[in-house]
Amino acid sequence: MPENTLYPHVSVDCVVLGFDGSQFNVLLLKRTGIEGSQTFNDLKLPGGLIFSDENLDDAAHRIVGEHINTNALFLKQFKSFGSPSRTSHPRDVHWLEKAVQLKIGRIVTIGYLALLRISSTLRFHSKDVQAIWVPLQQVGTLAFDHNQIVEEAVREVCEIVVRDPSTVFNLLPKRFTASQMRVVYEALFGQPLDVRNFHKKMSRMPYVVPLDEFEKQVAHRAARYYRFDKKIYFKVYGGFYPGRSSLYGQ
Repeated sequence: MPENTLYPHVSVDCVVLGFDGSQFNVLLLKRTGIEGSQTFNDLKLPGGLIFSDENLDDAAHRIVGEHINTNALFLKQFKSFGSPSRTSHPRDVHWLEKAVQLKIGRIVTIGYLALLRISSTLRFHSKDVQAIWVPLQQVGTLAFDHNQIVEEAVREVCEIVVRDPSTVFNLLPKRFTASQMRVVYEALFGQPLDVRNFHKKMSRMPYVVPLDEFEKQVAHRAARYYRFDKKIYFKVYGGFYPGRSSLYGQ
């Protein structure tokens, strides 16, 4: 097979989850096409076939990098999806064959996951495909098996946070309130948390350091600010910093 040609049996699909301060969103692409006599306009994950001379990590960064800046983005490979039914829907097959100009059969895809805090500095830069943030709770039916891939990605993030609590602090500003930290957990695990119990658990985290600073110009009682101390976290875990293998590649 010539170099720089697409390999028709292996792809990567990337779940980029962005936290906007109140909820998690997933990066999706709009795709359009014609099935029979009707046009369709739906959504899919950033993904695509790999090149014959390309490794998987490079393919994931190439594909996500077509839509957002990936300089500081760590993409974690989390699961493969190889059901024969992945390409059983005629609409998906016809759209993909037209997009890549190849005959499509069975495709095994490698799922990649990234987690980030959505900020004003994050910009979409694709001119050919419209990329959008969609709240996780509002994701409808996606192309191929992308709903399953998103569900597995969210499950993976929850497991990572349990193993490595430092992951949460990458989604918060440098100074944060207890309420902001609680909202991250509630959004991720999909259920409200008892405020009092959460404060108790938070007070037992030595790496969450209270500051002598409080909110200003707020209608309610001013909340205290906290910061995350990596050095203390390192000591708590006995010289091993779980974040080194987390979603941030630290």
